[in-house]
Amino acid sequence: MTPILSVRGLDKRFGAVVAADALTLELAAGQRLSLIGANGAGKTTFVNMVTGYLKPDGGAIVLDGMNLVGRSPRDVARLGISRSFQIPQLFIELTACENLGVAISGARSHRLSFHSPADAQGRRDAAVELLARFGLSDQADRPVSELAGGVRKLVDIAMALVRRPKLLLLDEPTSGVSAEEKFVTMDRVIHAVAPDAATIVFVEHDMDIVARYADRVVAFYSGRILADGDPNHVLKDPEVRRYVTGGGR
Repeated sequence: MTPILSVRGLDKRFGAVVAADALTLELAAGQRLSLIGANGAGKTTFVNMVTGYLKPDGGAIVLDGMNLVGRSPRDVARLGISRSFQIPQLFIELTACENLGVAISGARSHRLSFHSPADAQGRRDAAVELLARFGLSDQADRPVSELAGGVRKLVDIAMALVRRPKLLLLDEPTSGVSAEEKFVTMDRVIHAVAPDAATIVFVEHDMDIVARYADRVVAFYSGRILADGDPNHVLKDPEVRRYVTGGGR
């Protein structure tokens, strides 16, 4: 089966710092892959290269047969890759629904326009439907400035789903979420993504989340892949325990 994403020989350096060292991996459609590693291991650099925010020094990034290297983040998004951010990228003075409306307008056109009442109603209907997937219908008309951190994370992820991507990359989806809410938050994410059958890659430091939601784990260390495979196997790997998880969960 042809992989949805193929990364081959990916290199990236920042001066003497090696952020990606000949990274090579393939991702099958429908997988839930978690990227783990200590701070500075290369996880976010990898996500930034795949989404066009950073240009690799060498190597190839191929989505469904299309090389993504050198494309802008907007072009990458149009081709089928969306992402959320560790710190939600939202307009805090707008409501949750209005934030999604901005994303929907941007996905439908090269230029933002709010002049057509019919288009405005269509955007609102689509935004409300998407918020409902995340269990956030009651938050639709609240300004983002009034929303809790965990809710902001969900709104940011909802914005990434607007384009119905083939591949969804999530940068620490449960960071800033209380221990009591982390599983509820991730359950909502998985439930919301399911109708579009998107392939998910998520960066995560919480090994409980990794073990529960990933069907494959890639562990990074110093810009290279330390281990790759089933979560139970990777999380028990001696090198992963030494350099990533600190001796176990």
